[in-house]
Amino acid sequence: MKRRVLLFLLLFLLCSCGLQDKANMEEIQNEMTDTKIMNRETFTLNTTIEDVINYPGFGDYGRLIFPVNGSYYSGNTLRDLRLTWYSNIVPDTTVKVVNHLKEKADAGETVFYDIYSKEEKREDPSKKDTGLFFFKGEAGQKFAVCNAGGGMVYVGAIHDSFPHALELSERGYNAFVLIYRPGFDTAMEDLGKAISFIIDHADELEVDPNNYSLWGGSAGARMAATLGNSQHLLYYTDREDIPQAKAVIMQYTGYGEASVYDAPTYACVGTDDWIAGWETMERRLEILKTRYGIPVEFHVYEGLGHGFGLGEGTTAEGWIEDAIAFWEENVQ
Repeated sequence: MKRRVLLFLLLFLLCSCGLQDKANMEEIQNEMTDTKIMNRETFTLNTTIEDVINYPGFGDYGRLIFPVNGSYYSGNTLRDLRLTWYSNIVPDTTVKVVNHLKEKADAGETVFYDIYSKEEKREDPSKKDTGLFFFKGEAGQKFAVCNAGGGMVYVGAIHDSFPHALELSERGYNAFVLIYRPGFDTAMEDLGKAISFIIDHADELEVDPNNYSLWGGSAGARMAATLGNSQHLLYYTDREDIPQAKAVIMQYTGYGEASVYDAPTYACVGTDDWIAGWETMERRLEILKTRYGIPVEFHVYEGLGHGFGLGEGTTAEGWIEDAIAFWEENVQ
């Protein structure tokens, strides 16, 4: 009887050790998998969108690189990415953007900032889907806030603001990409909060708080124009100490409001844009110029439709250089 009991105990201990060893081995394998992902040199055209979102180095903000509402984009890999209402998505540029973020995150640099506190996000869970991606330029340089469009139902930042911010940072400017809550009032509230955050943390971020610009495409252009207006800026920030933007850079939007309180405005659009007619944009800028004496610059590109982004490989390629020059001309 004693021999049977001893044999049973021995078998129990061996099985327990085996289970523990298996658990330890699985934990080691998981760690090795994470390390392998972390050490992967670059994302490629064949990298899945899911792999970018779940990249360990991005933490929780990886999900904000692409639209939170997944019904507005399609494709499995970075090569195949498509966005509703957008054209001229360049896969190589998409890969360049996510690799830039990965490189900076892997180096321990902060590439994402929350604009709302934990308490604010507890009170309003929708604010968890907001924040600023930071593309750092030269210390002490001006900054730009880039706002993507998406019809106020989603945020198409991966094509309509990330590439712009990267281009600006490569030229020495500090650039932020705002991920906001779709919807007119919430979007404006988030942009006001973002501007306030950057101004309040200008020393930490090493940015010039006085000569910034607001950029946007489509619905994001409406945001830039709205908060570029000094009266709207005051309303959405509830602060008198925040300076007005030195320039608003707008792409393809039908925004028509014009006021003496608006900022100097650069705008561009394609002739074949069925969402934002070029005549509407031209008419508004003419009012700003002739009625209110506000500096403007307007470009129309033959044959281009809505949402062409940087316009790489199109008649609009290089427009960002004109926009930067316009911004610089209006800095005093």
